[in-house]
Amino acid sequence: MNEEQSTKIRVAVVDDHEMFRAGVIATLRDSFDIVGQAADVPGSVAMIAQTKPQVVLLDVHVPGGEGGGGAEILLKSRPYSPDTVFLALSVSDAPQDVGAVIRAGAQGYVTKTITGADLISSIKQVHEGYAVFSPKLAGFVLSAFQGSGSGTGFGTTGGFDAQAGGPVRDEELDRLSAREQEVMRLIARGYTYKEVAAELFISIKTVETHVSSVLRKLQLSNRTELTRWAADRRIV
Repeated sequence: MNEEQSTKIRVAVVDDHEMFRAGVIATLRDSFDIVGQAADVPGSVAMIAQTKPQVVLLDVHVPGGEGGGGAEILLKSRPYSPDTVFLALSVSDAPQDVGAVIRAGAQGYVTKTITGADLISSIKQVHEGYAVFSPKLAGFVLSAFQGSGSGTGFGTTGGFDAQAGGPVRDEELDRLSAREQEVMRLIARGYTYKEVAAELFISIKTVETHVSSVLRKLQLSNRTELTRWAADRRIV
């Protein structure tokens, strides 16, 4: 058993949603050696330093640290485990979220709508050195890195500037918690409350509470104004 496990790719999972993290681990357990898991920036860096996984599944919006989420984890853990490969796994498909972790050094980026079989395949591919992206993301990722200068197509509003090594501030966006930002992005993309609840593994009532809080903090009246607000910042 130990010999068989030693031949498996060593994988760690970083996500602040406990139920989602448990589901991912259950999906991957038969195919990989799950060596660690974490839910925040400091815990993730410490876990990666200790376990030195070959592949880390990395959520983009992870609390703690300096507010840089997944990109911050990647940058801070790299000195402790330089051979680790990172595959972003996030509910967000916003360009600036993708750009932040790719610039920080992630090998790929897939969304949480991915099937279990495709996720297993994606982990194996990044471990072999291939770049892996969800089909919806591949086009603008390619276009962005074929561009030059600041015209990459990746905004950094409210995210983590991997090149500067620190957070980029948006005062309005900073009023929202990480979970409120996730809910806001999904609502702005046209998801129903039920769809948001299913995507984030929370109740519909919790979604309603988060939306009310988002509208209040941003001084907006309805989801139409929220969609316009998010579109103006290119975060949907």
